Amino acid sequence: MSSRVLKKLHGEPELDAKEAEDILSDIESEKEKKQINNRYDLLNEQSLSESEVKEDDNETEHTSTATPHPIEAKKKKKKRKKKSGKHATNRRSSEDNADIDEISRTVREVDKLFGKTTILPVKSTTPHKVTALHSLLKVQHKNLNPSYEMKRMFGSKVVQAEQNKRRNARGARPLKSTWLVSPRDNWQPVSNLGLSMSIDTNQLKDNSLTWFKFEHSTAYRALQLKFLRAVESMDSENIVQIIHQQPYHIDSLIQLSELCKMSEDHAMASGLIEHAILAYELGFNTMFNLTTAECRLDYRRQENRGFFIVLFKHTQYLEARACARTALEVGKLILSFDPLNDPLAMILVLDYYAIRAKQYLWLIQLYQEWENVKKLAQLPNMAYSYALCLFYESNDDTSLADNAIQYALMMFPGVLKPLLDELSVQVDSRVNTHSYFNANVYTSQSAALQQLTSLYACRSKTVWRDAAILPWLERNVNIVLDRVDAKDSIVGEYTQKRGQRYNKTPPREILRHIILSDFKEKVPLAPFINKDTEPILMYDPLPPADTINIYTRPNMPSRILQSRSPFSMFFQSLLPNFNIQEFAAAAAAVPMNEDGANQAQGNNAIDALDGEAAGANQHFADFRASVNSIVDAMRNFISDIRVPERPNDADVDENESSDDEPNDYLT
Repeated sequence: MSSRVLKKLHGEPELDAKEAEDILSDIESEKEKKQINNRYDLLNEQSLSESEVKEDDNETEHTSTATPHPIEAKKKKKKRKKKSGKHATNRRSSEDNADIDEISRTVREVDKLFGKTTILPVKSTTPHKVTALHSLLKVQHKNLNPSYEMKRMFGSKVVQAEQNKRRNARGARPLKSTWLVSPRDNWQPVSNLGLSMSIDTNQLKDNSLTWFKFEHSTAYRALQLKFLRAVESMDSENIVQIIHQQPYHIDSLIQLSELCKMSEDHAMASGLIEHAILAYELGFNTMFNLTTAECRLDYRRQENRGFFIVLFKHTQYLEARACARTALEVGKLILSFDPLNDPLAMILVLDYYAIRAKQYLWLIQLYQEWENVKKLAQLPNMAYSYALCLFYESNDDTSLADNAIQYALMMFPGVLKPLLDELSVQVDSRVNTHSYFNANVYTSQSAALQQLTSLYACRSKTVWRDAAILPWLERNVNIVLDRVDAKDSIVGEYTQKRGQRYNKTPPREILRHIILSDFKEKVPLAPFINKDTEPILMYDPLPPADTINIYTRPNMPSRILQSRSPFSMFFQSLLPNFNIQEFAAAAAAVPMNEDGANQAQGNNAIDALDGEAAGANQHFADFRASVNSIVDAMRNFISDIRVPERPNDADVDENESSDDEPNDYLT
């Protein structure tokens, strides 16, 4: 302890702020000196240990030496000092404790004079408290890779043999690795894309959450403007030229993927989406972590929306390939980017992926944790799926599952008939004729509730085909009918709630979800889209009302709003100048005989049409040629490329998955 510190503490009680700072700095310097001395003591102890070993060796080998070497004598002296080190250590510890006590007393006296000094803790990169939301949305890297799920289904040896075969054919391993997709040998390397990610400083700060945003370079912005003009022109060659110029342009890949899906080339459509995901992943910020559920993306930003959309489409293709667990993990990833707003309404599909992947406990926990926040019981899909998961986890006691399914049946009776129709199940006469479950119940619902009901019935028919479910469902349907006939008060309460809710236009998140799904022809959508004056484009459907745009949408012709059939809306989302009325006029202008065959043949048929019909027919032919041209051009373009594949470090070692691991997908 320096004399200046003691003098200021005991001799001069009236100290100013500068002198107080000097006192604290002296205390800190004393601590630093003590730490430095302790570090050197550790080094000295290590050197003594080594000297002791060498000395023992010398004594064994040179026992006849009369006069020891001066260095050896010094070593022996140190050894004797080492033997008495226990007492020295105790004495040194006592001195250290005395110094620490003296410093503590000094600090306490300074606190009395100037108030307690608060030391701010250093912000930790890892939050100490993980919320239930984070724990439910966390994923593992291996679960984002469909190869891991393939190993579980078919065995690690089969999948590993196929991977080794591809790697041997490719030769050397590439440098870059990815988690979300496994690039193939005919993919071009991503270079000079102009897509990057940075931290979004405009968002509110949180100790555990970090907001990010994608950014477009000047070259990418010029390419995006070219794409917008190409979509407006309805010329497929313009989009193909963009892909030739930059094979990883995001919106062009999304648009071409939809065209490939329309031509039933699902493999090509899926590959284009994976191209877009690879482009995004290679642009990730080093701090962006896919697994922690603490990285956020603002859907309002135009540059971020493409990442949501390609991941959503990726989950659809994964589920179609029977990789339901991977689809669930990617769906959780999408939800983790903005769980409160849920811009793509992932809550409408995660239950389906969870049941398909047999993750029943996860869905039960999600329902219980989020019920008070998100009101999941008001969604038909969550009400029925929650009951189904309880049934699978019930073993012999199905009381909880019975209560849950009875609530779902009483709250959403319009689901039962469409669901059984999708399953091609014949119901008994009591259910078929009862006013609570007959066909009129669905049509009497509001349009918004019809939308949710149809979406769930069309999507979830697969999970209700289990033979063990139908007897349980039938038993509870009869119990519900007994309660309805007995005029149970809870039935009237649910009827009242159902009439008060679902009367407004569905949120844009739900409409956006339906547009991106494959049930547009079965789910009511047109009544709500009629109220919107903007076109629906598949690469950016229904942007948020408070969108943050850096690009201006092209001015679309007013005629795109003349027809609202699902067929017309789909084609308009791909090519905005599409007009179904012209195609209908062309079809009506062609005369048909009684057998339904065209009376006009070849060029004579077109000559027989009037000018307007002929122009419409030519427009239809040009449209079909445009679609075929763009799909063929993309197929040829990608098939002609042969470059080394980038491996996926998410591939799981054989130790993580073996043939002895139980297969819970094929049982």
